[in-house]
Amino acid sequence: MKLLKIISALALTVSLALTAQAQAETTLERIRAEGKIRIAIDLSVPPWSYQDENLEPAGSEVGAAQLLAESLGVELEIVPTNGANRIPFLLSNRADAIMSALSITDERKQTIDFSLPYSGAATFIAAPKSMDIKSVDDLHGLRIAVTRGTTNDTDLTATVPEDVEIVRFEDEATTITAVASNQLDLVAQAQTLLDVINERNPAKELEPKIALRDFRVGVGLRKEDQDLRDYVDGWVVENLQNGKLGEIYERYQGTELPADILANLH
Repeated sequence: MKLLKIISALALTVSLALTAQAQAETTLERIRAEGKIRIAIDLSVPPWSYQDENLEPAGSEVGAAQLLAESLGVELEIVPTNGANRIPFLLSNRADAIMSALSITDERKQTIDFSLPYSGAATFIAAPKSMDIKSVDDLHGLRIAVTRGTTNDTDLTATVPEDVEIVRFEDEATTITAVASNQLDLVAQAQTLLDVINERNPAKELEPKIALRDFRVGVGLRKEDQDLRDYVDGWVVENLQNGKLGEIYERYQGTELPADILANLH
């Protein structure tokens, strides 16, 4: 009986020690120990992130994620996601970080942390050139496509009149297809995605009509992962200053990074 108590006590001690060790290990330490970082990326958002003709991940977000993994000395594991489940995947520990054109907003900061901005663009309500739209007053009774769970969705909902029908799609690929195939004429998206639609359907002649916001993109991180955020912030500064993030952005986006991203480092 005494021996049994001793064995039970030893087992409890070992269990508590292992639990304490697991709790003490930070996300950054685990990433390095496992040799991989899991990054949530929506592969339906060209030129940010998509699959190329060989079905390989490509785009400015994929390139930036690969650069981060290389800096850490680990493998990149892409966790496929979409606009609605990027943050839930992070919070449920299915991903270590988000690099999926995730704009930095005060609302999102209540739930997750962000790195310093490393990318960005502008979003608009767009329509064919032939449509005379100069303000939200010209939108009454129209239908507008948007991707669910994005800042475009939030901004559109807050901006348009009540009689506008907002048609929400689950990912950017479906939104792009719906507009390019003439199911809808209006859409809320970034300029780069408008370019994709116009490439698929030149007759559409989409153009920005109403500005929604200039957005800045950061790496999405859990609030408790301060060590990982510190590392990523240092990585952002280093790779903006050495030009690597700018080169990746320009290669896929066809334009330079917004000037304020670099200016705000100084």
